[in-house]
Amino acid sequence: MALFDKNKTTLRVDERLTHIAFILDGNGRWAKKRGLPREFGHTEGAKTFKRIVRYCGDIGIKVVTVYAFSTENWSRPKNEVDRIISLLGEYIKGAEDELEENKIRYTFLGDKSVFTPEMAERMRRLEEISAHYELRLNIALNYGSRAEIVRAAAELAASGEPITEETLSSHLYTAGCPDPDLIVRTANERRLSNFLLWQAAYSELYFTPTLWPDMQPSDVDEAVADFYARERRYGGVVGK
Repeated sequence: MALFDKNKTTLRVDERLTHIAFILDGNGRWAKKRGLPREFGHTEGAKTFKRIVRYCGDIGIKVVTVYAFSTENWSRPKNEVDRIISLLGEYIKGAEDELEENKIRYTFLGDKSVFTPEMAERMRRLEEISAHYELRLNIALNYGSRAEIVRAAAELAASGEPITEETLSSHLYTAGCPDPDLIVRTANERRLSNFLLWQAAYSELYFTPTLWPDMQPSDVDEAVADFYARERRYGGVVGK
């Protein structure tokens, strides 16, 4: 079961739960329910994103990955895409300003070549100046898992290295990260949608009807409690 500190109120994870990943779903629906344009949902979702990442660090999670923008999301309405990119710029600036306070190592997963040279450089610089921190935040942007695997396989073939699970993993965007122990998807969607397909081979999956902008630390607690109630077998036998 999940662990709590001596005051019985604050959740703390142990080494069984190192990496949690989130598929952020429901921003548009959140706005639509309130009669607002979809981009308002992304603005609120960005606030939730900061709150949930901070909470995960507080309870002892060492790696957090978020699926922020997929390769397929470019087909959304231009106003919505423009707002998401604008929020990205605002987030990077805030991350730089609060680097010493938050102490987060940032990594951007995905193909940066589609972004403006200025935006790509800002991502690269944030990765560089935060590389020494312990808590790692992976932000998947213009990311698709199939494309990631194809890219890794091409790099591996060109390198002449032997093809093994380990060498292929070393060419993924997530190289050096443990695979996610738990993947949480909001808004009651029940699929991976081209997210971390290789890395999720043995991940526990948790689905919640909560729309992402409404996500609270208590929702994270429920997902963590559900995780600890399971027995991870990695293809083995129950109880062995």
